[in-house]
Amino acid sequence: MEVEMTIRGLMLDPTSNMPIVILKDVGGETVLEMEKVSTPRPMTHDLIKNVLMGLETKVHKVVVTELREDTFYAVIWLDHGGEVISIDSRPSDALALALRVDCPIYVDELVFKASKLAASASDRLTSEDLRKYLEGLSDDDLGKYKM
Repeated sequence: MEVEMTIRGLMLDPTSNMPIVILKDVGGETVLEMEKVSTPRPMTHDLIKNVLMGLETKVHKVVVTELREDTFYAVIWLDHGGEVISIDSRPSDALALALRVDCPIYVDELVFKASKLAASASDRLTSEDLRKYLEGLSDDDLGKYKM
């Protein structure tokens, strides 16, 4: 079963300086932090969006499908003239594309079970804690990692 998520934020791990994408359950308070997510230059995702539009192909949804050996996996689901096509993807690429085409984001429930970083939002950061953290980031911090 898949759980619809939204991107709640992007943070930096203060120890490793690696980006962490924070996803939040649309219908509840579950939060998933995805560490070690590389965020390549955004121009590539704009190109993919433009190519898909040119081919009259719609991004139906993206799904973070698996967490195996500390690596997240994702699938981009496309609709081309009624034909459903699944494309293997890095989660960072799938999420960046989802933001550009405004499609739903899902995480398979098994990912939550496999993740040490999945928890109820009430057990993790409150909205106020997250707001304070994000307000404390400089322009340089935010400019390093784009989606």
